Amino acid sequence: MAAVSSISNVENLSPQVIRQLTKELHELVSEPPEGIKVQINDEDITDIQAYIDGPAGTPYAGGVFRVKLALGKDFPQGPPKGFFLTRVFHPNVAKNGEICVNTLKKDWRPDLGIKHILLTVKCLLIVPNAESALNEEAGKLLLEHYEDYCQRARMMTEIHALATKVPKGCAPESTDGPTAKKHASDKKVAADKKKLMKDKKRTLKRL
Repeated sequence: MAAVSSISNVENLSPQVIRQLTKELHELVSEPPEGIKVQINDEDITDIQAYIDGPAGTPYAGGVFRVKLALGKDFPQGPPKGFFLTRVFHPNVAKNGEICVNTLKKDWRPDLGIKHILLTVKCLLIVPNAESALNEEAGKLLLEHYEDYCQRARMMTEIHALATKVPKGCAPESTDGPTAKKHASDKKVAADKKKLMKDKKRTLKRL
């Protein structure tokens, strides 16, 4: 995977923008949107990283995806760039992790804010857009062989996103308590693996 630029842009942003950004990030930490945990880098406020829970009912369910927003020196007039640091099979995510979504391109407005971007990325996991595919293979499968697309996306989630270690203080919360959530997700993983093995056996029989 290509390295995501880690150059700080703090010196390029006005004190007013830095203040607004700091305020918004601290609000996101104290009142996180559902399924999203933001991690603040105190040494570089422009290094914005978050953990997004794979939404239920999607091939990404049970996974935790680490994303990064890279702010340019023209922020907030220009949109930040979004990247998945966790590998994911998705039509709108390039091989290097770059995210393609209209909010970060032609639909960007300076008043949208970080929360809106992170919610948009989470929505992208629920409703992929094959029209603006950066991963052509994923886009083609989504349109033509939806089951195969789900299987590939689920497999990538199991391999790369289930093992994600969420730093202390960023752990996804659960109303049922962490143990109940873990058992539920363990059951789901076991069921998914069983289904995957069945599918593989079926494929082998066909060969």
